Amino acid sequence: MDFLKESDRGGLYIRHAVDEAPDSKGFDFHIHDRCELFYFISGNAQYLVEGSVYPLERGSMLIMRPGEAHCARFLSRELYERYAVNFPVSIFDSFDPERRLMKPYTDRPLGRQNHYCIRGLDSTLRELAYYEGDDYGRTLLFITKLAAILDSPELKSADSKPSEPTISEQMVRYVNDMLCREITVEKLAEHFFLSASQFTRLFKEATGASPWAYITAKRLVRARELLQSGKSAKKAAEDCGFSDYSVFYKAYVKRFGEKPSDSRI
Repeated sequence: MDFLKESDRGGLYIRHAVDEAPDSKGFDFHIHDRCELFYFISGNAQYLVEGSVYPLERGSMLIMRPGEAHCARFLSRELYERYAVNFPVSIFDSFDPERRLMKPYTDRPLGRQNHYCIRGLDSTLRELAYYEGDDYGRTLLFITKLAAILDSPELKSADSKPSEPTISEQMVRYVNDMLCREITVEKLAEHFFLSASQFTRLFKEATGASPWAYITAKRLVRARELLQSGKSAKKAAEDCGFSDYSVFYKAYVKRFGEKPSDSRI
């Protein structure tokens, strides 16, 4: 991967990246603790978000809220160029305390209404990525540009009419409903009258991750939220379905690069 530009300051992250010959094996599913705005420039790929599969074309923009699992799946190895922007849910709170601008992120079901087509954002995102001023100016630029994007007619006119969920979406929703309980892949599969191997295959096709990798990542992100709200590490681990604290501790450090106690505010 060639990072043409990458910057992460004050909770505001932006990356402009290109891969000459991308391979799906090198793009694992991932989950952020910040919102993401992804903008597609070129390539031949699909984007998976919580069981939904979105085709990508130039001008495709995807939005993912914290905790929404997503990944790219490549249909051929054409040059892959994109921008990714990450920012906190609270980014507009100083002037939008009701978070109306954040509704495209927060006011929708998991894995639904992630995809929009907004052409011409290249110049705006390039301006953000390559800004060389001070942190105050950078923050001001981020807020004004992002607010304009999220207030655009394309996002406001999105069709919110619910449609029948696919079997993949049903599986992902059920796993999320059961996330913090004592569960096994076998029990999850039984709910859909599938064998464990069938369930695993379908789930990985839909999310880019095996069921247990997905469950562990989701639990860790949720535990981090609980820690940041003031819960103890032991209580956060228990509430998120980890019965063995040492397993939780090792997984947490591996994922976030810090001890659970260091995440407490």
